[in-house]
Amino acid sequence: MSMRLRCDSTPAWGQLRECFEGRGRYFDLRAAFAADPGRYQALSLQAPHVFADLSKNLIDAPLQATLTGLAQQCNVVAHREAMFGGEHINQTEDRAVMHWLLRHPGEDLPVAVQAEFTQVRQVLDAMLAYAQAVREDAAITDIVNIGIGGSDLGPQMAVLALDEFVDQGKRYHFVSSVDGHELSAVLRQVRPESTLFLVASKSFTTLETMTNARSARAWFTAQGGRDIARHFCALTSNVQAAAEFGISTTFGFWDWVGGRYSMWSAIGLPVAIAIGPQRFRELLAGAHEMDEHFRTAPLACNLPVQLALLDVWYRNFHGYTSRSVAPYHSGLRRMQAYLQQLEMESNGKRVDATGQALPYATSPVIWGEPAANGQHAYFQMLHQGSDVIPVEFIAVKKVRHGLPEHHHKLLANGLAQAQALMLGQQDAAGHRHMPGNRPSTFLLLEELTPAGLGALIALYEHRVFVAGSLWGINSFDQWGVELGKVLAKNIEPRFTSGDTTGLDASTAGLLQRLL
Repeated sequence: MSMRLRCDSTPAWGQLRECFEGRGRYFDLRAAFAADPGRYQALSLQAPHVFADLSKNLIDAPLQATLTGLAQQCNVVAHREAMFGGEHINQTEDRAVMHWLLRHPGEDLPVAVQAEFTQVRQVLDAMLAYAQAVREDAAITDIVNIGIGGSDLGPQMAVLALDEFVDQGKRYHFVSSVDGHELSAVLRQVRPESTLFLVASKSFTTLETMTNARSARAWFTAQGGRDIARHFCALTSNVQAAAEFGISTTFGFWDWVGGRYSMWSAIGLPVAIAIGPQRFRELLAGAHEMDEHFRTAPLACNLPVQLALLDVWYRNFHGYTSRSVAPYHSGLRRMQAYLQQLEMESNGKRVDATGQALPYATSPVIWGEPAANGQHAYFQMLHQGSDVIPVEFIAVKKVRHGLPEHHHKLLANGLAQAQALMLGQQDAAGHRHMPGNRPSTFLLLEELTPAGLGALIALYEHRVFVAGSLWGINSFDQWGVELGKVLAKNIEPRFTSGDTTGLDASTAGLLQRLL
């Protein structure tokens, strides 16, 4: 694989430190707009389906050029080409990273990945045929997706986001937590003869998913349900385990598909059932358009690259520890949860790709709510709190709900909040004083269509890749997820035995109190 250079080993890193100490620390957005009438045009980018206004960020053209130089010196282009060439850039697990292949139309593929693409196309065609059969089956009124992490967050987010395209003749439910309240609440709403359960687990061993799946099967049979093979489908690579469970319909995927990048694979089956095969293909096509933009656009006008450079600028130079994502569209109300896994599981690392401890911070904390609600909750802190928190606004130009006055009010609020963060307000008494000069990015979709959503998600995927590449980390493993799972397996039997031997005093004390 091509040589990667960690950001702090490049000349650009030192130049950025000088820029920050010189003018970056004291950069004033209000003065920058006053001095440059063309700032908005100069710091805006159009990518497939997504327009980005970066002009309210704490940068100017020379600084943006220095940041772009950092991407060049870190060999981001070579690292990107290694990913699109099918090289095993996930070194700790010795795997390729090819979620992009799941949405590729098939032309001009490297020879090294053509065999995998043939399998991808076969599974996609079979999955979409099954999705269409379910859509046409009037006896099935409820789809229950049982999965966790990437097997839940992506599909759930997409089904909600594309509600205007969803088959309204069926209801969609998502069960992820092993907390029995969640499954019980869904089972109260459905009947066995009209429900299809989708069990999403690559290994078919995920503790939460399989606990829920077994309980769903027990409920199904106890309620008089017949024909498990008709009412249960598995999204898994472990066909044998699924068959032993009683499932005959399975759709698999590959080791080179990370869970948080898997919505484009068989894990997307609930989305395909909800919006139909043609629109699912449009979702894939939109993502592929963004793949091509990322793969071919020069770094200076490459939106995933420029967003990732801002992430590094804010995290490592300004010291901002979080980013608030504020979608002005209720359909995107699960976007923050999806992005939390995508970014924080990918780039929440403290060692580089060689295992060396990093001397700088990596992933920011991602958080937020649909912003119309957020304005009446946490936006107080964004405007007047002691921490500066960059905000990412997401808005949609065209809507289909037929209430234009509502949408104009919504968009006016989004524009006003971004403006208020920048301008602030003077108040000698202090209580109404807002310092302003608080940075934000404004992402605008023409319309929240399957293609638009696909492009938006792919944009975030590639942004995460670039930030991880700059930081010199492996964005595609998640060892931090595993330790708690291992310890839970040791603790669970103790609820039956009551044995606290070998536990620390706190865990032992809590266990005894819970018994």
